Amino acid sequence: METVSFTRMSEGTVEDYALLDKLEHEFTAKLPDRIMAALAGLEHTLSGYKVSRLGHSLQSATRAHQDNQPVEYIVAALVHDIGDDLAPYSHSELAASVLRPFVDDRLHWIVKHHGVFQLYYYGEQMGMDRNVRDRFKNHPWFDDAVEFCEKYDENCFDPDFENLPLAFFEPMVREVFSREPSFGELAV
Repeated sequence: METVSFTRMSEGTVEDYALLDKLEHEFTAKLPDRIMAALAGLEHTLSGYKVSRLGHSLQSATRAHQDNQPVEYIVAALVHDIGDDLAPYSHSELAASVLRPFVDDRLHWIVKHHGVFQLYYYGEQMGMDRNVRDRFKNHPWFDDAVEFCEKYDENCFDPDFENLPLAFFEPMVREVFSREPSFGELAV
Protein backbone atom coordinates (compact mmCIF):
# COMPACT_ATOMS: atom_id res chain seq x y z
CA MET A 1 0.00 0.00 0.00
CA GLU A 2 1.33 3.39 -0.98
CA THR A 3 1.65 6.00 1.71
CA VAL A 4 2.84 9.58 1.91
CA SER A 5 6.37 10.45 2.96
CA PHE A 6 5.43 12.90 5.71
CA THR A 7 4.43 12.76 9.36
CA ARG A 8 3.38 16.42 9.41
CA MET A 9 1.10 17.87 6.75
CA SER A 10 3.38 20.88 6.34
CA GLU A 11 6.15 18.54 5.16
CA GLY A 12 4.12 17.00 2.32
CA THR A 13 5.32 17.13 -1.27
CA VAL A 14 3.39 17.63 -4.50
CA GLU A 15 3.69 13.88 -5.07
CA ASP A 16 2.31 13.14 -1.58
CA TYR A 17 -0.74 15.28 -2.16
CA ALA A 18 -1.28 13.87 -5.66
CA LEU A 19 -1.33 10.38 -4.09
CA LEU A 20 -3.78 11.48 -1.41
CA ASP A 21 -5.99 13.12 -4.02
CA LYS A 22 -6.08 9.91 -6.05
CA LEU A 23 -6.88 7.79 -2.98
CA GLU A 24 -9.56 10.22 -1.83
CA HIS A 25 -11.29 10.03 -5.21
CA GLU A 26 -11.27 6.22 -5.00
CA PHE A 27 -12.66 6.39 -1.45
CA THR A 28 -15.40 8.92 -2.19
CA ALA A 29 -16.52 6.92 -5.22
CA LYS A 30 -17.69 4.29 -2.72
CA LEU A 31 -19.81 6.72 -0.69
CA PRO A 32 -23.11 5.36 -2.06
CA ASP A 33 -22.09 1.89 -0.82
CA ARG A 34 -21.43 3.27 2.67
CA ILE A 35 -24.73 5.18 2.67
CA MET A 36 -26.63 2.02 1.70
CA ALA A 37 -24.85 0.03 4.44
CA ALA A 38 -25.65 2.73 7.02
CA LEU A 39 -29.31 2.70 5.96
CA ALA A 40 -29.46 -1.11 6.20
CA GLY A 41 -27.93 -0.82 9.68
CA LEU A 42 -30.91 1.26 10.81
CA GLU A 43 -32.89 -1.97 10.93
CA HIS A 44 -31.29 -2.78 14.29
CA THR A 45 -31.24 0.54 16.13
CA LEU A 46 -33.41 2.57 18.48
CA SER A 47 -36.06 0.12 19.68
CA GLY A 48 -39.44 0.96 21.18
CA TYR A 49 -41.23 2.15 18.06
CA LYS A 50 -43.69 0.01 16.09
CA VAL A 51 -41.27 0.09 13.14
CA SER A 52 -37.50 -0.01 12.93
CA ARG A 53 -35.60 3.16 12.16
CA LEU A 54 -35.05 1.70 8.66
CA GLY A 55 -38.81 1.11 8.34
CA HIS A 56 -39.40 4.73 9.36
CA SER A 57 -36.89 5.95 6.78
CA LEU A 58 -38.41 3.78 4.06
CA GLN A 59 -41.90 5.08 4.89
CA SER A 60 -40.61 8.63 4.67
CA ALA A 61 -38.96 8.05 1.29
CA THR A 62 -41.92 6.05 -0.04
CA ARG A 63 -44.34 8.84 0.85
CA ALA A 64 -42.05 11.41 -0.81
CA HIS A 65 -41.86 9.17 -3.89
CA GLN A 66 -45.66 8.74 -3.97
CA ASP A 67 -45.98 12.54 -3.85
CA ASN A 68 -43.70 12.81 -6.90
CA GLN A 69 -41.01 14.70 -5.03
CA PRO A 70 -37.69 15.11 -6.88
CA VAL A 71 -35.03 12.42 -6.46
CA GLU A 72 -32.87 14.51 -4.10
CA TYR A 73 -35.91 15.15 -1.86
CA ILE A 74 -36.72 11.42 -1.76
CA VAL A 75 -33.12 10.63 -0.84
CA ALA A 76 -33.16 13.35 1.83
CA ALA A 77 -36.30 11.76 3.27
CA LEU A 78 -34.58 8.38 3.20
CA VAL A 79 -31.44 9.52 5.02
CA HIS A 80 -32.92 12.19 7.32
CA ASP A 81 -32.37 9.98 10.41
CA ILE A 82 -29.12 8.33 9.32
CA GLY A 83 -27.36 10.16 12.15
CA ASP A 84 -29.33 8.45 14.93
CA ASP A 85 -26.63 5.86 15.67
CA LEU A 86 -23.65 8.17 15.99
CA ALA A 87 -25.29 11.45 16.97
CA PRO A 88 -28.45 10.70 18.97
CA TYR A 89 -28.58 14.26 20.34
CA SER A 90 -27.77 15.97 17.04
CA HIS A 91 -28.83 13.46 14.40
CA SER A 92 -30.39 16.15 12.22
CA GLU A 93 -27.10 18.02 11.89
CA LEU A 94 -25.19 14.82 11.07
CA ALA A 95 -27.68 13.78 8.37
CA ALA A 96 -27.64 17.30 6.94
CA SER A 97 -23.83 17.25 6.82
CA VAL A 98 -23.89 14.00 4.87
CA LEU A 99 -26.35 15.50 2.39
CA ARG A 100 -24.87 19.00 2.20
CA PRO A 101 -22.57 18.69 -0.83
CA PHE A 102 -25.18 16.80 -2.87
CA VAL A 103 -28.48 18.64 -2.36
CA ASP A 104 -29.61 22.23 -2.59
CA ASP A 105 -29.43 24.64 0.33
CA ARG A 106 -33.16 24.37 1.05
CA LEU A 107 -33.10 20.58 1.50
CA HIS A 108 -29.94 20.82 3.58
CA TRP A 109 -31.68 23.34 5.86
CA ILE A 110 -34.83 21.25 6.16
CA VAL A 111 -32.94 18.12 7.20
CA LYS A 112 -30.63 20.08 9.51
CA HIS A 113 -33.59 21.53 11.40
CA HIS A 114 -36.12 18.69 11.21
CA GLY A 115 -35.33 17.56 14.77
CA VAL A 116 -36.37 20.95 16.15
CA PHE A 117 -39.48 20.98 13.97
CA GLN A 118 -40.43 17.47 15.11
CA LEU A 119 -40.73 18.71 18.70
CA TYR A 120 -44.03 20.23 17.64
CA TYR A 121 -45.51 16.72 17.64
CA TYR A 122 -44.12 15.36 20.91
CA GLY A 123 -42.36 18.10 22.86
CA GLU A 124 -45.28 18.80 25.16
CA GLN A 125 -45.49 15.13 26.20
CA MET A 126 -41.83 15.31 27.22
CA GLY A 127 -42.07 18.61 29.10
CA MET A 128 -40.46 20.56 26.27
CA ASP A 129 -41.60 23.58 24.29
CA ARG A 130 -43.44 22.19 21.28
CA ASN A 131 -43.23 25.57 19.56
CA VAL A 132 -39.44 25.90 19.65
CA ARG A 133 -39.53 25.81 15.85
CA ASP A 134 -41.12 29.28 15.95
CA ARG A 135 -37.67 30.81 16.38
CA PHE A 136 -37.35 30.12 12.64
CA LYS A 137 -40.80 31.55 11.81
CA ASN A 138 -39.37 34.24 9.52
CA HIS A 139 -36.99 31.90 7.71
CA PRO A 140 -37.86 31.45 4.01
CA TRP A 141 -37.86 27.64 4.39
CA PHE A 142 -39.90 27.47 7.60
CA ASP A 143 -43.03 26.21 5.81
CA ASP A 144 -40.95 23.70 3.85
CA ALA A 145 -39.62 22.19 7.10
CA VAL A 146 -43.14 22.11 8.57
CA GLU A 147 -44.35 20.27 5.46
CA PHE A 148 -41.43 17.81 5.54
CA CYS A 149 -42.13 16.88 9.14
CA GLU A 150 -45.89 16.68 8.63
CA LYS A 151 -45.83 14.61 5.44
CA TYR A 152 -42.58 12.65 5.67
CA ASP A 153 -41.54 12.25 9.28
CA GLU A 154 -44.05 12.43 12.15
CA ASN A 155 -46.49 10.12 10.34
CA CYS A 156 -43.97 7.46 9.31
CA PHE A 157 -44.24 5.00 12.20
CA ASP A 158 -47.11 2.90 10.83
CA PRO A 159 -46.39 -0.86 10.83
CA ASP A 160 -49.23 -1.38 8.32
CA PHE A 161 -47.87 1.07 5.77
CA GLU A 162 -46.57 -0.67 2.64
CA ASN A 163 -43.26 1.02 2.04
CA LEU A 164 -41.00 0.34 -0.88
CA PRO A 165 -37.89 -1.76 -0.13
CA LEU A 166 -34.45 -0.24 0.33
CA ALA A 167 -33.34 -1.77 -3.00
CA PHE A 168 -35.93 0.40 -4.79
CA PHE A 169 -34.17 3.53 -3.56
CA GLU A 170 -30.62 2.34 -4.24
CA PRO A 171 -30.39 3.86 -7.76
CA MET A 172 -31.56 7.19 -6.33
CA VAL A 173 -28.98 7.02 -3.52
CA ARG A 174 -26.29 6.25 -6.07
CA GLU A 175 -27.41 9.12 -8.30
CA VAL A 176 -27.42 11.72 -5.54
CA PHE A 177 -24.26 10.62 -3.73
CA SER A 178 -22.30 10.25 -6.97
CA ARG A 179 -22.86 13.86 -7.98
CA GLU A 180 -20.04 16.32 -8.12
CA PRO A 181 -20.06 17.92 -4.65
CA SER A 182 -21.15 21.54 -4.40
CA PHE A 183 -21.63 23.65 -1.32
CA GLY A 184 -23.76 26.41 -2.85
CA GLU A 185 -24.33 29.45 -0.70
CA LEU A 186 -23.02 27.54 2.31
CA ALA A 187 -19.42 27.52 1.05
CA VAL A 188 -16.96 28.75 3.61
